[in-house]
Amino acid sequence: MLPIHHMIAGGPRPVAPFSHAVEADGWVFVTGQMPTDPHAPDAPLPEGVEAQTARVMENLKLVLAGIGLGLENVTFARVYLTCFQRDYAAMNAVYQGFFEPGKLPARTCVGVTGLAVDALVEIDLVARRP
Repeated sequence: MLPIHHMIAGGPRPVAPFSHAVEADGWVFVTGQMPTDPHAPDAPLPEGVEAQTARVMENLKLVLAGIGLGLENVTFARVYLTCFQRDYAAMNAVYQGFFEPGKLPARTCVGVTGLAVDALVEIDLVARRP
C-alpha cells in the first residue's frame, strides 16, 4: 500500500518542502511544527518558550484534526530545543498539559543549534489510527 500524503487545508504554512503528515499502514508521521500562526504565518513568533510550545502543540492538534485524529492517538513525540538548559523545564510544563494525565506518549527531547524561522522549539509526532 502506498503512503498517503496529507496537506491540511487551513493548516500551518510549511516552512520547507514537506507534507503536513504522511500515513502508512495506519501509522501517521506528523512533520515537526513551528510556532507560527496558521492565520498570520508572517506574524512575529510568540515570545518565550512557553508561548511557542503552546503554539506548536496547537498546530500539531490542527494537523491531527485535519486527518481525523487527536493527541490521544500519539504514540511518540520528538522535541527540539535551541536553548535546552534554559527552556527544558518550561517547555515540559506546557507540553504535558496537552495530554491526559498518565497517558503521555513516548518521547525524545534534544538540544539543537538552530531551527527554522528562528524558533525556540519544534515538535514532531508519530500517531496510530485506531
